[in-house]
Amino acid sequence: MVHDRIHAREPTHDRDRWTEGVVESVAERDGHWVVRARPAENGREGDDSVELVVTLAVRDLFLSRLDIDAGESPVGCRFWYRKKRR
Repeated sequence: MVHDRIHAREPTHDRDRWTEGVVESVAERDGHWVVRARPAENGREGDDSVELVVTLAVRDLFLSRLDIDAGESPVGCRFWYRKKRR
C-alpha cells in the first residue's frame, strides 16, 4: 500500500513539494489512519478536499507533535501533507 506523508510542523526541506492543509476529519480504516483535509488557502470545507492514508505509527507521531491535549481531536489543525500517487 502506498502511504501519504504528513507533518505537524512546517517542513524545512523541499518546501515547494508540500501543501499546507487543515484537518476536516479523521478515522481508522483497515488498520490505517485516514485524514480528510483541505488546502489551507481554500476557506470552505469540502472544496478540493483530499483523503490521506498513513500508518497508525505515523498518526501517533503526528498527534504528539500537534499543539493539542492528549485525546483531543486534530480537526481544525493546520498541517503539511504530500499526497502519493496511487
